[in-house]
Amino acid sequence: MSSSTPAPAAQRPVRVLLVEDDDLMRRSFAVALERYGYEVAVAADGLAGLEAFRERGFDLLILDVMLPGLDGIGLCRRVRESSLVPVLMMSARGDGLDVVAGLEAGADDYVVKPVDTYVLVARIRSLLRRATYTPPAPAGPELPSDQGELLTFGELSIDTSGLEVFVAGTPVALTPTELKLLLEFAAHPGVVLERHTLLRDVWEYGWDGDSRVVDLCVQRLRKKLGRDRIETVRGFGYKFRR
Repeated sequence: MSSSTPAPAAQRPVRVLLVEDDDLMRRSFAVALERYGYEVAVAADGLAGLEAFRERGFDLLILDVMLPGLDGIGLCRRVRESSLVPVLMMSARGDGLDVVAGLEAGADDYVVKPVDTYVLVARIRSLLRRATYTPPAPAGPELPSDQGELLTFGELSIDTSGLEVFVAGTPVALTPTELKLLLEFAAHPGVVLERHTLLRDVWEYGWDGDSRVVDLCVQRLRKKLGRDRIETVRGFGYKFRR
């Protein structure tokens, strides 16, 4: 598994794989996204989506949760076995458990159907920005780095130039969203960051979003970096330990 998602080539449109079993919705989403300049491939079930994903490269996947054969959650898990490509899940209104399961499987974000095209495109653009994110240069002396672009927190090392993460010298593969969340924490060690602040700065929500995306992404980071690195501050948010 590669440690980062390559930026879409400037010479071609962004390639999107849309996996949706509802024929009308699949066609309408595809047409709408193509009008925004995206190159869209479609699949009507999870197994066909997995085959399409393996046959060609995509810059972003949009997966419906409820799919015949292999559902969107299972498809997301299969994708995450080999790729860190940004994944956006679509869930029917009120299916909170599906949202949680999709995020736990490795999805970066989700939208609730029915969804307006402009909202879908906004989430796509946000995900693509995370996939090509370049962190700002450290501005303050509080950042624990005396090695140029390498931030060190105990056994955790973050190469902010190469966008690589290591635990005890071993590379750790992070999705674009996980990496941007980690960089946000690393820029504010010892500071309590509220969930709504993280939603704004990492997920780029300009409105009150679902804090579950933050909580579940933190859970995934803890599994990869160690449970003690990110502390929960009840009633407020999270604090990154120095």
